Amino acid sequence: MNTRGGLISTPERSWRRRRLDPDHSLGLRLTLAATAAFLVLVPFALLALLVLGAWSPLSRLDAVITDALHGYALDHPAWVRLTEVWTHVFGPGPLRVAAAGVVVWLLWRGAPRLALWVVTTMTVGGLLGALLKLLVGRHRPDLLDPVARAAGYSFPSGHALNATLAAGVLLLVFLPFARHSRPLRGVLWTAAVLIALLTGLSRIALGVHWTSDVVGGWLLGVAVVAATAAAFSTWRTRVGRRPARTAREGVEPELAEPGPDDRHA
Repeated sequence: MNTRGGLISTPERSWRRRRLDPDHSLGLRLTLAATAAFLVLVPFALLALLVLGAWSPLSRLDAVITDALHGYALDHPAWVRLTEVWTHVFGPGPLRVAAAGVVVWLLWRGAPRLALWVVTTMTVGGLLGALLKLLVGRHRPDLLDPVARAAGYSFPSGHALNATLAAGVLLLVFLPFARHSRPLRGVLWTAAVLIALLTGLSRIALGVHWTSDVVGGWLLGVAVVAATAAAFSTWRTRVGRRPARTAREGVEPELAEPGPDDRHA
C-alpha cells in the first residue's frame, strides 16, 4: 500500500488479475469465452490458408472421401433421397425461419436483448460465410455422375455454418429451461450436435462439398457463437447480473424464471 498525505491507497490490480477475477465485469468467464472463440478461429484460419494454397495432402484427402461417398451414393438411391430430405429440412433457409420464430417468441417474453443476440449471431455468421466464399473462391467437386447439384463457391459450407449457428443459438437460448435437469440438458446438447454434424455430412455425402469445406463451416460457426456469447456475457456483467454458466444455463438463465419479466427493459 502507498501513503499520500496520511491517506492509505491500495494499488490497482494488474490487468491480468482483473481479467481472471470471476467477480470482475470482464472476469474469468468472459476471458475463457473469448479465448475459446480465438482458439477455434486459429484452426479455421489455418484450414483456409491450406485451401487457398491448394495443399496437396488436404486435396487428396478431400478427393478420397468424396469419391468413396459418391460411389456409395450411386449404389444406394434411397440413401440419396434421405440425405436430400435432411439437407433441405436443415438448410439455411428453414433454420433462419426457425431462428426468426425464436426472435419473435423472445420479444413476446420481454427479452429484446436476447432476441438481438440471436439476430446478430445469425446475421454476422451468415455474412462472414458469404464473404469468405467470395474471397477463397474454391470450386465445388466436379463429379462425372453427380447425384445432386449446388451453385456458388464451396468454402466454407453454408449449410454446415448455418446449421452450427442455428444449433448453437437455439441451444443457448433454451438451456435455461433445462438447468435443473441433467438428462434434458443432455438431450438439448445431443440434438444441437447432431443437427450441425449430420447437416454438414449430408453435403459431403451428396458430393456438393469437400470435407474441408464442411469442417470450415463448423469451425466458423462455433467461433461466431462463442464470440457473440462472450459479448453478451460482457453486457450481463456490466449491468450487474451474475455470470452465467453458459454450457449449463445458456446465455440468459433468467429467461426460465416465472412471473412478469421486467428484467430486460
